[in-house]
Amino acid sequence: MSDSIILALIVFLILCLIVTVVAAVVYSGLFTEVNIKTGSPYIKNVTIAYKLHKGPYKDCGAAFTETVSIGPKLNTIRVSYDDSTEVPDDQCRYIIGSILSEGDEKPDEELQKLYEKFGFNVLSFPEVPLAVITTFPSTTPLSHWLAPYRVYPELRDYIMERQLHAWPFIEINTGDLTHYMAPLSSQSGFHHTGFVVPELVTQTAAKTPVTEESLDQDRGTGISGAESHSDVSSKLSSQAQSKSTETSLAPSSTTSLPHRDQGDGVEQGQVGEHREPSEKGHGDRGSSESVGSSSSFEELDLVEEMVEELERELGREEEGPTVKEEAREAPVEAVAEEREPVGDGEE
Repeated sequence: MSDSIILALIVFLILCLIVTVVAAVVYSGLFTEVNIKTGSPYIKNVTIAYKLHKGPYKDCGAAFTETVSIGPKLNTIRVSYDDSTEVPDDQCRYIIGSILSEGDEKPDEELQKLYEKFGFNVLSFPEVPLAVITTFPSTTPLSHWLAPYRVYPELRDYIMERQLHAWPFIEINTGDLTHYMAPLSSQSGFHHTGFVVPELVTQTAAKTPVTEESLDQDRGTGISGAESHSDVSSKLSSQAQSKSTETSLAPSSTTSLPHRDQGDGVEQGQVGEHREPSEKGHGDRGSSESVGSSSSFEELDLVEEMVEELERELGREEEGPTVKEEAREAPVEAVAEEREPVGDGEE
């Protein structure tokens, strides 16, 4: 056989190999168009057996092999909790498992016990009425390698362009097709926590200390970590002032508020006279206490002083007539006492 024939056979084999590789890659979904839309997801409420993993998403092959070996006829599921573009690969958290039942169907008890025997946990996911969804072919093992590079960038762009709140990313493999979904959070009566496994909640709670920020978020007060200490103290002082004012006005509202609404100039003048010295005294005392204290404590002290002053003013308004009568009777009694010695001397 001549050298030209051998060279031709080598070229032909190389071409065949290239064509085969290209065909396999194309068949695996290399040029498949990823159509992303918002609609009803592929699954309803499901019961799954899962294991929690932490590490690069690309190293999940062994976890899929384990869950498929236990239930080869079951659809597999993966829930990714972290964005690999923002979180280091070794810190990414996800679960991998199998779907035991869907809808009203009950899971097979023997199969469930088998999964639990190998360290899997069982959990039910809620039904999602609306989500960002798409599909990708799962025809060859190469499809599982191509899918993350084709699907997830498109999903992120779709969500960011429309400013949607979709989380987490869920991947369901049905054999020849892989379904991707990201539940939307803008719908009423649905929360993302339905897709968070208990182990993840426990780990997060153990790593996150109990702080004022976390407590305020639970109460819904909206104090963020970016606010300064003075901002927080000003909010607390305003809340304390409003609560103290309501408390002090509650018992005397029937007596003092109507007089102020009627615009009694005499009583308002008396209140102003009593207010000037008290404000001056409290101002001097506040200035002496402010040395060596932070701005937040100064504000709280001023609020307490204002509340005390307001209570004293309200009490003086109620006792006003009695004070006036005593003031009028005092000069009369003094004159009477001065006249008594004079009368005795004349006698």
